[in-house]
Amino acid sequence: MALSRKTVWTVLSLLMFALFLTACAGGSDTSEGDTDEGGSGAGEEAQGGDLILAVLSDASSLDPHGANDVPSSVVQENIFETLVETDENSEIIPGLAESWEAVDEMTWSFKLQEGVTFHDGEAFNAEAVKMNLDRIRDEELGSPRANLFAMITNVEAVGEYELEITTEYPFSPLLSHLSHSSGGMISPASIEADYEAIAAGEDPFSVVSRNPVGTGYFKFESWNPGSEILLTKNEDYWGEGANVDSVAFRVVPDSQVRAADLETGNVHIIDPVQPNEVERIESSGVASVLRTPSSSLAYLGFNVQKEPFDDPLVRRAISYAIDREAIISGIYEDYAIPAIGPLAPGIFGYTDDIDTIEYNMDEAKSLLAEAGMEEGFATTIWTNDNPQRQAIAVLVQEALAELNIEASIEVLEFGAYLDQTAAGEHDMFILGYSNPTGDADYQMYGLFHTEQIGNPGNRSFYSNPEVDGLLDEGRRATDPEEREVIYAEVAQLLTDDAPMAFLLHQEYLNGIADTVSGFEIDSAGIYKLKDVSISQ
Repeated sequence: MALSRKTVWTVLSLLMFALFLTACAGGSDTSEGDTDEGGSGAGEEAQGGDLILAVLSDASSLDPHGANDVPSSVVQENIFETLVETDENSEIIPGLAESWEAVDEMTWSFKLQEGVTFHDGEAFNAEAVKMNLDRIRDEELGSPRANLFAMITNVEAVGEYELEITTEYPFSPLLSHLSHSSGGMISPASIEADYEAIAAGEDPFSVVSRNPVGTGYFKFESWNPGSEILLTKNEDYWGEGANVDSVAFRVVPDSQVRAADLETGNVHIIDPVQPNEVERIESSGVASVLRTPSSSLAYLGFNVQKEPFDDPLVRRAISYAIDREAIISGIYEDYAIPAIGPLAPGIFGYTDDIDTIEYNMDEAKSLLAEAGMEEGFATTIWTNDNPQRQAIAVLVQEALAELNIEASIEVLEFGAYLDQTAAGEHDMFILGYSNPTGDADYQMYGLFHTEQIGNPGNRSFYSNPEVDGLLDEGRRATDPEEREVIYAEVAQLLTDDAPMAFLLHQEYLNGIADTVSGFEIDSAGIYKLKDVSISQ
């Protein structure tokens, strides 16, 4: 399994030619320490300019209540705002709410910013917040982000700019959930128009996605699907406005084209930089690479409702057969760390005090024999048009061949990939899941709770009553130490049950032109563009 970097990257370079792609635009990592600052910002900073980002993937939806992937969230972040936000230390800070307090264990009171308007002129007030939080919890709409707010039982406007939120039980991470991009406030007029369209037979979220209207420092201008999303500066922004005049998210699936565009000045920021391109960009003299530790989990998922993946012995065998260190060194060039569970170090609830699965081909063969599958079987590995995931698929394919498992690789366009894995049409699949809230509940509940099967995040179709009960208990517990014990127990159960093979936590690699300053990306992969400037 240990391959040289040259061999792995040769495989990676050939993949785009050897594998069938259903479309040219596609997905990114996911689904969300010390850093090297990218972009020197040489020269005089100036207000204005048109910022251009070359990204791997297009958004799937611009409705914050209707999307469950990072390519959508990075755009929504600039159009919509949330009640509270997080700073660089993951501390909760004011957003559209200027202050808040806990009235009791299950009631929070918020005082909202005054004088804020939506891009269409609609007033932002407590009634607008209520309409948004009621909408995302509307079971008939089926928001993939509903679980983040499912514990809310009532939202009441007690004044024009005063709001009370009541939960079913004490829920410690509520403020963190309210900082998530899915809590972005949408214009009430847009929400009404979306409901009217649904009544006329359109799909939920379609109206808002076509013309997203928020309160943010950028406004939606246009979307050419598969090509570019354009935002323009909100000149009437209620706070300190953005520096640049516009932001273009240009979809460029080919990493070499992205790198060339950065070096020639056609774009200002590229995402992602391939690990084997870091040295080239760093020595270009015109750009540098920003390295950011991530909370994102890369994993190989199993559809546990399909044979033979309904047998945990088979799932554990495959997990043991994967050499994570070979993937990290050969594909990621060490810009990643091994994953021992769903949580990255630094996330609340993370523990390394569990029995982990590490590369052991003998153990893999023994487990497969115990399952009565020593003769092997034929299956498929699905991935999207992400080069690292395709390279992982090749290495997994080679490892499974040693177990007499014949695995064919299928590469799908990102939107189709999300739709079809949500529908359970897959056998095995490679995907990612970030953690923007910094709490174990976000990843563990989203990936493994029975109520989250399908589009909300549980694409393994995993259902375990014991895990469900513990995750529910973790949501209700208020003592941090008690919660940590609960999530450690869940982590061990997941290792034993192996609904997925935990692979790695990557570093985000972004190419930044030296003319750009102020760009940041958080641990969930969300861009911070408000303070970006382009020097002249």
